[in-house]
Amino acid sequence: MTRKAILCVDDEAIILMAMKRELKTHFKDRFRFETALDAEEGLRIISGLVADGITVILVISDWLMPGMKGDEFLMRIRRSYPDIHTIMVTGHADPASVERTIKEAGVYAVLQKPWNKNELIAAVDYCVGPEVLA
Repeated sequence: MTRKAILCVDDEAIILMAMKRELKTHFKDRFRFETALDAEEGLRIISGLVADGITVILVISDWLMPGMKGDEFLMRIRRSYPDIHTIMVTGHADPASVERTIKEAGVYAVLQKPWNKNELIAAVDYCVGPEVLA
């Protein structure tokens, strides 16, 4: 069983299914793939995985979600789990929010919806690093 996980967070289940499918197709079973429909659920999943000894290496999050928006969610992750890499995917974020998220949450990439599969895989490859893939 893999001890490294990638979490995808989006309030649209169809988006989560598509993203998870693309990631699993590329990375096969090298990682555990988890999904959450909102930021609060995402935080609970991260906490549970960490408690079970699983390293969350990457969170990919939508920006516009009910409740906590993706920028606040990713900033909370950075404060609580500074070793987790993050990517934001959005179709709605304004330039000021994107800039703030990059600066304050340290996101590696901001991808526009609909994302380009090759850009998504390249961003994830960069975040998980060659040592993780070995």
